[in-house]
Amino acid sequence: MAPPPGSKPENTFKRAQELIGVGQSSAALSLLHEHVVSKRTRSSPIAALEPVMLLFVELCVNLRKGKLAKDGLYQYKNTAQNTNVGTIELVFKKFISLAEAKVTEAQAKADEIQSTLEPSDAQNVDDLEASETPESILLSTVSGEQSRDRTDRAIVTPWLKFLWETYRTVLDIFKNNARLEIMYQTTAHQAFQFCSKYARKTEFRRLCELLRNHLQNAAKFSSQMHAINLSDPDTLQRHLDTRFQQLNVAVELELWQEAFRSVEDIHTLLNLSKRPAKNIMMANYFEKLTRIFLVSENYLFHAAAWSRYYNLLRQSAAAVASGQSLKKDNPSVTEADMTKAASYVLLSALSIPVISTSRSRGALVDVDEARKNKNSRLTNLLGMSQAPTRAILFKDALSKGLLSRAREEIRELYNILEVDFHPLSICKKISPILAKIGADEEMKKYVGPLQQVILTRLFQQLSQVYDSVQIQFVLDLAQFPDPFQVTTGVIEKFIMNGCKKGDLAIRVDHAAGILTFDSDVFSSAKAMHPGTSAGSAESDKSSVQRLQSTPAEIVRSQLTRLAKALYVTCQYVDPAFNEERIKAKEAALLRTAEGAEHEHQETLARRDIIHRKKEAASNALAAKEKEEATRKRIRAQQVLEAETNRLAEEQREREKKRLQAEQARVQRAEIEKQLDELKKGTKVDIDIPTDISELDSTRIRAMKLAALEKEKNILGEQLRIAGKRIDHLERAYRREEVKHLQKDYDEQKKRDEAAYEKAKAEELRESEQKHREDVALKHRLSRLVPVYQTFINDVREQRKTEFEKRRKAAEKELQAKMAARVKEVKETRAREKKAREEQERLEREAEEKERAEAEAAAAAEEERRQRMAEEKAKRDEQRKHLDAQAALQRQREEEAEAKLLAKKKGLAPERPISRDLPSDRAPPAIGSSGRPPLVLSGNKPSWREREAAKASSSQSPAPADSEAAAPPPARRPGAFVPPALRGGEDRSPAPPGAPGGGWRPREGSGRGREPRDESPAVGGRYESPAAGSRFAARGSLRDSGDRNRTQSPTIAGKFMPPALRGRQEGREAEEPREAPLPPPQASSDGKYRPGMFKRTQG
Repeated sequence: MAPPPGSKPENTFKRAQELIGVGQSSAALSLLHEHVVSKRTRSSPIAALEPVMLLFVELCVNLRKGKLAKDGLYQYKNTAQNTNVGTIELVFKKFISLAEAKVTEAQAKADEIQSTLEPSDAQNVDDLEASETPESILLSTVSGEQSRDRTDRAIVTPWLKFLWETYRTVLDIFKNNARLEIMYQTTAHQAFQFCSKYARKTEFRRLCELLRNHLQNAAKFSSQMHAINLSDPDTLQRHLDTRFQQLNVAVELELWQEAFRSVEDIHTLLNLSKRPAKNIMMANYFEKLTRIFLVSENYLFHAAAWSRYYNLLRQSAAAVASGQSLKKDNPSVTEADMTKAASYVLLSALSIPVISTSRSRGALVDVDEARKNKNSRLTNLLGMSQAPTRAILFKDALSKGLLSRAREEIRELYNILEVDFHPLSICKKISPILAKIGADEEMKKYVGPLQQVILTRLFQQLSQVYDSVQIQFVLDLAQFPDPFQVTTGVIEKFIMNGCKKGDLAIRVDHAAGILTFDSDVFSSAKAMHPGTSAGSAESDKSSVQRLQSTPAEIVRSQLTRLAKALYVTCQYVDPAFNEERIKAKEAALLRTAEGAEHEHQETLARRDIIHRKKEAASNALAAKEKEEATRKRIRAQQVLEAETNRLAEEQREREKKRLQAEQARVQRAEIEKQLDELKKGTKVDIDIPTDISELDSTRIRAMKLAALEKEKNILGEQLRIAGKRIDHLERAYRREEVKHLQKDYDEQKKRDEAAYEKAKAEELRESEQKHREDVALKHRLSRLVPVYQTFINDVREQRKTEFEKRRKAAEKELQAKMAARVKEVKETRAREKKAREEQERLEREAEEKERAEAEAAAAAEEERRQRMAEEKAKRDEQRKHLDAQAALQRQREEEAEAKLLAKKKGLAPERPISRDLPSDRAPPAIGSSGRPPLVLSGNKPSWREREAAKASSSQSPAPADSEAAAPPPARRPGAFVPPALRGGEDRSPAPPGAPGGGWRPREGSGRGREPRDESPAVGGRYESPAAGSRFAARGSLRDSGDRNRTQSPTIAGKFMPPALRGRQEGREAEEPREAPLPPPQASSDGKYRPGMFKRTQG
């Protein structure tokens, strides 16, 4: 029953109590739920709403309505979290306590029922043989359960399920809320106690996953309003306490995988925490890790965890003794605890198998990377800087004096396994120690791995002494105390595993009963596949007791031993060797002393950098705090906006309810209208309820369908009666008809025969008429047959003649193409040959040109030296002139001083005869031409003049006939010159033998292509000398082809190569013009030309 709109919490509370008083708890719960989840409740005072919520949760627990409770509690949390957090904790604690009380009550009730079903007093049983009734025997046989299990499942399990749902509901509501963080952690601890008390393993896994997801979401949605801050040390400490409780419960329930995940969670939180964890918590952490690693049979990290636990106990004892730490923050440590921890550290380290017992995958699967990652994770969980090994653990234990603290039998076991060498008595000496260890329930689990280590040491020491032994002899040596005896199969399996891992090299001869130790000098005891995880767990060979090296080790180490011997010999034989070493050492010390100051300066600079980084970090922190304040201010604004939106939403809700009421009124009027129409539209009576408010369109439609169905049934009954009457009438008709059937049959037969004869006569007449018409058509068409045959023969002859003509033309064209192809191949080979000869000639000319350039360079060097000598002479002459001027200046100064002196004394100075300097002291006069001419840009030599000067300096003297030749006329720079006039000096077409002519005359005269000394604008397209030597013939052919071309490159629709396009069809018999293609070996200018990629024939 929904509460009236706008009702107060006090009125709703009184109404609910009244309903409870009359036994309508479900109605009271519905009333309270509607009031709690109503939007109007948000504006109600918390003091008035709190009793309603307490009664609401009580009814939810009594009726086991977990979903309704979750909805109401979630709404109440949103309403009260901004004003009063204490009332939220009160209501939720009431909810949890009521659920726990119901579980306790159900448990007591189940115990009472079980005690009545199975009384403990034997005197109350009348018949001992009939103590089990037939009903109980049959039920236990069918169900396979005892009466206790059935009772718990019927009474206790529903309340356990409800209590579990209660914890989940509270955790889901309180997640990621800083104001309810303490209540959240308290509820999590209560849920852990619930799982531990009732051994609920499945629920514990779900609870751990739920808490893990809540933590991940808190880190992901840290910007939400009221979100928890994982950077806060107190918040992080509460999460750590919860995770440690989770770890304890996981170990108690023996859920080792979940315990390992809890350890990873703790490690993650420890890395996030800025506050160091308490020693008592870390001691619990390492102690749980030892149990987890022992269950997983990871003895190496199990021993490492014990080592870390022992170190923590030592540090705690020292911190408490010195007063640096409080006693409550450290585990209580006594001498017995230290002795026990030291014994476990040493025993766990001794139990690490030397030969790995893991299943090897050989070289098929590379698992090194996965194993490395796993070891890295486990190392990080232990807080170690590097992965532990057996040798490192022993070294650390010995350095901290664990042998003196450990128990006596553990010290003896260490000496036997790691110090002494006694292959024939190792098992005999260890047997009493194993008996003592086996007597201790906590140490008994180390006997199995210790046997593996003992067998490993046995075979390692036997291989140092014997080459082969009897199998029975080994079995006699490998004797252990009675509860821990090993069989022959176990020993043989151990040998095979050791050989497979590469730690042992043993051959088993079952026929002779002999074990042979491998002594091949070229064999390796570690012949394992690279990249596998198999092999020895003991990488330090020094831990294996040895009397002598094996032959294989001697062969492998002979070069090392030879190098050491030669090094010692050099020290004694060659004194200079030691002197060099001493000098090198002194030089290194000197370099160190010299670099000390530099390193000091670098250290100071690094300190400054660190200081600046710290300042930058502090500035970043201040900026972050400022940004956090800004975010808080934004959150306050968002809260205000949310409140405004809430009020607007309430206004919309009220408007929505008003519209709903109006719609209900209109709907009622519509229903009344439909009912009136239904009464008028049907002919049967309809049962309409008095309260039409419960009716809707569906029910009215159903009523209408029912009325129509009833009317249909009545009509069907009427039709059935009428049909029965018609059936009887038709039967009477059939009886009268039987009397006249034979007469009617005879009359019908006569009519059918007359119709058949008439149709037959008509068909014969139509067939004769059609035959006559077909014969006449045949005679008329037979006159056209000769003309048709003549036409067919003429067409066939014409097509045959045309076919023969085309065939002959095709054969002729094929022969012509074959001849052209042969000619083209021959021409191509000739061109390639000429190109190779041209290339060789160009290479010879290039060599001659390089030689000439070298001679010109030498002449230029000589000229430069002469010029430098002349400049030196000029500088000497100028220096002399400056000296003369200085002397003249000194003379003038002396004369001035003498004149001043004479004036002081009253004497007239002597006038020099002449002031003029001698002619040889006169400064050099300026030339007759006046000032030297200015070197302007217009007076600079052009690039043609510079090229001509370079060519004249590099070339040899021209012959007499070239000297007599007239100089070429001046040519305006940049003027255009036609291609036909670019080869000669007088801009006229060059004769065949003149320079710059075609390539044929130059090839015939033995000259190569002359270097080009004109501008690209004057001489046509510019080409470098290398490119010109390659494409000279090509350019000549192109020019001649372009000048002689009189038709299109395509002739008669056929493709014509570019080299043959200048020819005409009538000149095929003439000698073809040679146009050699460039050789494919020469450098290209990037343009494609036909034939340039053709393979050169040898």
